[in-house]
Amino acid sequence: MVNEIRRHPSVLTAAAARWHALQREGALDAAQQRAFMQWLLVSPDHLREYMAISQVAGALGDALRCMPIDLEALIAAPAPSEAGDNVVRLPLRRSSPPAPAPRRARRHLPGLAAAATLLLSLGIGAHLAWPQNLHYIAAHGAPRQVVLPDQTVLHLNAESEVSVRYTLLGRRVELERGQASFVVAADRRPFAVHAAGLQVTDIGTTFDVSLLREQARIGVSEGRVQVRGDGGRGRMLADLVAGQTAQVDYRDQRVHIDREDPATMTAWWEGRIVFRDVPLREVADRFNRINEQRLLVSDAAGALRLTGNLRAGDLASLRAFLDQQPTLTTAETGQGIYVRTHAPAHDGAYEH
Repeated sequence: MVNEIRRHPSVLTAAAARWHALQREGALDAAQQRAFMQWLLVSPDHLREYMAISQVAGALGDALRCMPIDLEALIAAPAPSEAGDNVVRLPLRRSSPPAPAPRRARRHLPGLAAAATLLLSLGIGAHLAWPQNLHYIAAHGAPRQVVLPDQTVLHLNAESEVSVRYTLLGRRVELERGQASFVVAADRRPFAVHAAGLQVTDIGTTFDVSLLREQARIGVSEGRVQVRGDGGRGRMLADLVAGQTAQVDYRDQRVHIDREDPATMTAWWEGRIVFRDVPLREVADRFNRINEQRLLVSDAAGALRLTGNLRAGDLASLRAFLDQQPTLTTAETGQGIYVRTHAPAHDGAYEH
């Protein structure tokens, strides 16, 4: 059978393409996965052809994503006449060099079989070699929970946005705005969150990343993370374990590390806003993500540091809490709840 396949490369290529398609669609059960493993180990030619198919498929996918083709226009275009040129020229970018042809692997069966075993032991079929790009947005007042393809649970706060990219070698998340927590699923591929020039690398973790006004805040409720500057290429800024938070200044990446109850870090998942020695302006930002009626604070009032535990949608309790503060006063208008200090002559403009 092997000799027949070698005499007819098209048969081997077709078989490799079929296995690749099934893996990418996730259509194999346990018995079929075993059959796939046996097929890989029959001959080094099988593994070589399968990896070539995967490489070509990945390169083709990347090329298609970079092609500025208007598919609607192509579909709507009239069919070419029989006498004319029937070749449709796709506008490929000339700056992109052609993908190099895959090099022929040396015929070392033990090494190739080990590579096949490693491929499967990592739990990643060829469908994971094809990059996956995902994008999630949580609107105002609408936090959401998403289970990512690797079974990582993403908690996305209101007014927040992330982009996720899965490849054969890694899992990368870009926090573009707002706040997100991650309950990271076990996987051999590293999991990293990029935000405001920082890289937060998971080491078996549940953690939270929030983009505040002047700093990024990283909190670890379980496990451990490492924080590096310069998008992951810079120095180590923090090595955090459960119960620790780090505030990293946007301007100079100055770091302040503190202790915090892990339950406090994830309270917002349950619709609660817990704040301990936090400026009122930050408390207002948290409430304003959820509620239609906004909390507007003056410059002087916004600097006051408060501690509390309130329901995110309970503005009546929040206002009562603020009225209890000896230096604050509140007033409600059609624009929202205004908060200022008792010394209006020293107050600045209201923060929106």
